[in-house]
Amino acid sequence: MTADHDGAPEPSVVLAAKSDAVCRMGALMLGAGTGSYRVKAAMGRVAAALGIDGLEAQVSLNEIVATTRSNGTFRTQVVEAGPPVVNADRIRALLRVSLRARPGLEATDLQRQLDRVERRAPLFRPSAVVAGAAAACAAFAFLNNGRWQECLAAGIAAGLGKSAQLVLLRRFRLNQLAVIALAAAVACVAYLLGANLLQLLAGSSVSPLHEAAFTSAILFLVPGFPLLTAALDLARFDFGAGISRLLYATMITLAAALGAWVAASAFGLAPAEIQPPALPPAVLLTGRVLASVVGIAGFAVTFNTPPRMAVAASLIGTAANVPRMFAVDAGANPLLCATAGTLAVGLLAAWVSQRLAAPRIILSVPAVLIMIPGASTYRALVAIIDRDPLSALANGSESLGVVLGLAGGLVIARMLTDSAWNSPTPHWTQMPRTRAQEVLRARDPDRRAGD
Repeated sequence: MTADHDGAPEPSVVLAAKSDAVCRMGALMLGAGTGSYRVKAAMGRVAAALGIDGLEAQVSLNEIVATTRSNGTFRTQVVEAGPPVVNADRIRALLRVSLRARPGLEATDLQRQLDRVERRAPLFRPSAVVAGAAAACAAFAFLNNGRWQECLAAGIAAGLGKSAQLVLLRRFRLNQLAVIALAAAVACVAYLLGANLLQLLAGSSVSPLHEAAFTSAILFLVPGFPLLTAALDLARFDFGAGISRLLYATMITLAAALGAWVAASAFGLAPAEIQPPALPPAVLLTGRVLASVVGIAGFAVTFNTPPRMAVAASLIGTAANVPRMFAVDAGANPLLCATAGTLAVGLLAAWVSQRLAAPRIILSVPAVLIMIPGASTYRALVAIIDRDPLSALANGSESLGVVLGLAGGLVIARMLTDSAWNSPTPHWTQMPRTRAQEVLRARDPDRRAGD
């Protein structure tokens, strides 16, 4: 390290150390799957605590270009990250590091805090993640009009598909798109085998499983985080981040659809619609409430969400999803219902996140995923592959409208609850104080800047 004539490090050297710490914060946030705005805000908070005067950053799916300025000196550096792997616990831990950062923070202290975050073990064992995926997809099958037979088969198939995904990623290190396609194929084949086995065991007392329910078995592959963060980034005119995330989500969806289509074509499955079950209103209400709670909690587990936040997300999503479904049943416009549902999710997540000191994205994404129109999206992709333009257009417009409604509700909620988010070019080192910071300060009032 070079020094000036007084023995102190040169300003450029000091800024380099601070800039490295700030960029590492951003890279860890980016790799955990959160959106561009959250990455820049966290970088800005720690930059301000380190004494950096200004920060400009460009964030894409897996790259950050950041310029830091201090005392007439500036430094620009590029940081690359791998494909995002959603880790809600890491997002929460990094957010808290940024919220706790106070003036006087040293770069070495921040690096030590980031070391501790990076060493955090997953909250759930692989078996729990598999069980979460299975429960979520079984619940989704019920919400898509499946009987208990379809729910059971979809849950088992999703568990096997998720197991295949984890094994392929950890042991064989295949390309992510190949892993997604193979996991989808495994889930679809498992659904078909489960359907035949159930029919064999039950004899003639159980009618054959509805073929369309296999689309519920691959819902664990839906790229919820990149899809919704892409919509939020685009709404802020952050096109670099938004478009790259949208393309990534599209590629993941296509890979899953391709794997499912290969398996479905080999065994003659058809993604038709399932007719609503003839259940008494009280039973239907109870079932939808339970399925929403279980489904959202299951998705939260697959995202490594802390249990307290997973419970909060389940309650938020259930409060929004059940009325949305009954409104659609009553003949309301599905797009407007989707917008109203996610607006409620966004507003509730904003309120809860400030009191739990948690990123609202880890509360809202699992809650919104249960509303994704998976069946119609898959039918549209299959129609494209089968060169059926009329079916592709009908199903594609249906699913696209609902997805736009889901994204629109979250965007409106953000606009109503976050004044800094409305600015296309906020000052990242001058982020407004939040209630979450006061909550954290109240919990540890004597915490030093570097702790």
